[in-house]
Amino acid sequence: MIRKLKTGEFRIYSRKKDPKTNKRRNLGTFSSMQAAKKHEKAIQYFKHG
Repeated sequence: MIRKLKTGEFRIYSRKKDPKTNKRRNLGTFSSMQAAKKHEKAIQYFKHG
């Protein structure tokens, strides 16, 4: 899940909430949407590969 921050950057959050904090984990912050999408693809590859 990618969200745009107030600073204009894009942050990837985990899809599931962390049971301890009840929030989504921060999986990285990127300056462009393209970079964030590229990294999200890499995350999915390693999770299911």
